Amino acid sequence: MSRPDRSSAAPTNPAPRFAMGWAALWYALATLALAYPALNGQFLVSPPSDQFIAGFAFRDFAVQMLRAGQGIPHWNPYLFGGLPYVAAMHGDIFYPTQLLRALVGTDVGMTWGFIIHTFLAGFLTYGFLRVWGLGFTASLVGGMSYLLCGPIASYASPGHDGKLFVSALLPLTLWMLVRGMRDGRDWAWGALALVIGLAVLAPHPQLVQYHLLVAGAFALFLAFGSDANGVTLDRRTAVRRLSSALGAVVLGMAMGAVQFAPLREYLPFSPRAAVQGYGYATSYSFPIVELFNMYLPQFTGILDKYYGPNGIHLHSEYIGGAVLMLASLALGGAERRGFRRFWIGTLVVALLWMLGGETPFFRLVYELVPGTKFFRAPSTIIYVFAFAMSILAALGTERVLDRSASRRVTMGWLAFGGVVALLASVGLIGNMTTGMVNEFAQGIAAQSGYDPGVIPQIVDQVKSGNRGELLIGAWRSFLFLALAGLAILGYLRGRLELRVLAIALPLIIGADLWTIGRKYWLFTPPARVQFASDPVIAFLKAEKEPGRVLVRALSSEGVGRADPYFGRDMEGKGTGFMVHGIRSITGYHGNELGRYDQLIMNTAGQPDAAILMSPTLWRHENARYLYTNVVVPDSQVKLLVGPIKNSAGSTAYLYRLPGDNPFAWVASAMTKAPDADVRGAVLDPRFDPLRIAAFDPEAAISPAPLTAPPVPSAITASTSNFAPGRASITLSAPAIAGSALVVSENYFPGWTATIDGRVQPLYRADFNLIGVPLPAGARHVELSFHDAAVDTGAGVTLVAIALAMLALPFGVVSERRARA
Repeated sequence: MSRPDRSSAAPTNPAPRFAMGWAALWYALATLALAYPALNGQFLVSPPSDQFIAGFAFRDFAVQMLRAGQGIPHWNPYLFGGLPYVAAMHGDIFYPTQLLRALVGTDVGMTWGFIIHTFLAGFLTYGFLRVWGLGFTASLVGGMSYLLCGPIASYASPGHDGKLFVSALLPLTLWMLVRGMRDGRDWAWGALALVIGLAVLAPHPQLVQYHLLVAGAFALFLAFGSDANGVTLDRRTAVRRLSSALGAVVLGMAMGAVQFAPLREYLPFSPRAAVQGYGYATSYSFPIVELFNMYLPQFTGILDKYYGPNGIHLHSEYIGGAVLMLASLALGGAERRGFRRFWIGTLVVALLWMLGGETPFFRLVYELVPGTKFFRAPSTIIYVFAFAMSILAALGTERVLDRSASRRVTMGWLAFGGVVALLASVGLIGNMTTGMVNEFAQGIAAQSGYDPGVIPQIVDQVKSGNRGELLIGAWRSFLFLALAGLAILGYLRGRLELRVLAIALPLIIGADLWTIGRKYWLFTPPARVQFASDPVIAFLKAEKEPGRVLVRALSSEGVGRADPYFGRDMEGKGTGFMVHGIRSITGYHGNELGRYDQLIMNTAGQPDAAILMSPTLWRHENARYLYTNVVVPDSQVKLLVGPIKNSAGSTAYLYRLPGDNPFAWVASAMTKAPDADVRGAVLDPRFDPLRIAAFDPEAAISPAPLTAPPVPSAITASTSNFAPGRASITLSAPAIAGSALVVSENYFPGWTATIDGRVQPLYRADFNLIGVPLPAGARHVELSFHDAAVDTGAGVTLVAIALAMLALPFGVVSERRARA
């Protein structure tokens, strides 16, 4: 079989010796240009990042459990009343970066996970292009364009490591497809299965969906498309290899069972269980106006100077003028026509998809593509757009090196860049943003409760703050476009040597993209500094009985900008306490148990202040402490520690909330009641949890009819050996028949109770808590949580990995036999 789409012209730029090594060096230097602070121990995290607000705590929890010899935890007791660790998803639990963090430390491992995969994004793209038959320089340009482009390089800013992992693995998937589909290498199917398995375990289901769609389309192209010589696979071979590819993908997806089998069982309990509708699916679509950011990234502002329509903008769309120009130079000519058309088609589909609700196209996607109704932010497919653009840039580079590229197109780009720079100089580019800035200012005024009369002032502040950057940015973009364009024209006219151009193009592209990408690699001190202990934390960790912390800043005074304890909203939307093994009423997650959300959230989906500050909720949720930033004059609360300065520099006080608010208690009687009634009851100050426990109507219990209000139970419960997913509870006296133990931890299938050595059933009680019917005479209760779906999924994952690993040598042996 002929190599796919190989150019008939002799290569004009032979690869150097050790080409792979030289390419790796280029990409390593490009990556380190972004990541060099990590060499000094800095942590790749910033206050707006998901890694700061949640990712570090999630991952460090697993690392500490692994180092303690307890394996991957199944239960996270520290946020929102408790939730399953694996089933509710806490990041890359089963991805190889978990091992990296266990070996070198959580923050170092997280940082180098980003660094390694950023490098791989470029290096694997280079490998894919080389195996397709492109020359060294063209492949090097393609890899550099992908590695440093805005969509890839800026993943570090919001802390989207899962997205980066899936994006970096895409070229490797395509590489293995080429080896298997066109080259007939049987070992590639085992390798493909492993790559798909890694992508699934990253885990980011939405980006995996895009990954698989691109891979599937490319496999069809390989099976039925023709190469430059018009040669196609015979139908029988094409179908057989397609079947092998499909089998490898299915096997790879089975490797994700350890993560997704528990998730599947969790979905009915998740706040994301229901389909949210078309409006949800199109939220965070890519605004059409931001397409210009691909050339001029300052057009809608960078990071905290953003004033575009999406409200938040921690990423970058920047592709770069040089890359855009090279991609346009790929158009035309007979060489690699099929390959070029495939990536142009991919580019167009990805563009329409990421625009989401901006065009009618996404309605077709929404209705026809499985899974789309559960996702939002169609703009996240931009990595496919960027990858396609990088492939086209490589093809354009090849045409330049062959001296078949259009000089007119190159000069057109130079004219375009010059016009944009001149328009920015006279203020016309800034004037184009006026309407967008007005909408942004109106949103700020409405959100902050400002008088509409201040909107013109906000507009002036935004425009004046970005005017200089817009001007400098336009000339910066033109500078790199001009350098690349002049180098190309010089070579096309015979005035520049090939070896000079071969160095200049990747260098110019790398420098261009780096000047923007570096803004998104924000480093801070190590985690031991950012999450350092203090007297409040030391006090809480020394407490013998478990108790949750209610976090609430009562003013903005004295709260640091990046505080992991007070969180983003100054009401506990963070995970700082989790880092120290301290439970809090709220936190930050996004996939906590839906029933807990129903308990504490208002109709806007935010924690209800009135409920959170209710002594009834404190009693219900084992809240014993108030963490705040000011003196509380209320005599009902007792100052325990403070004032102190926490690791973020915020002023903090710790108070003891009124009431006993125990972790577990005994109710004299049991009843069954519907959820609507129970939620209202447990939040009603008149409800006495010591009198009665209201069980799920589906619970397999037969409580005695209540003819009179039961008396409060006099039996108390003390807790020892409390740890994630387990607790020992001792009653002060033998239990009375018909009573129940209620535990202030969220109920979820997987909790089991052992009473005086005998396993007893437990159920959901008091809306969201654990309820254990007590036999007469019971004194000691052991609670433990184990998610059986994790075990089931792990078995499937291990079998799938074993089969894929066996497929590698089997494929090698079968190839040798075929050649013999």
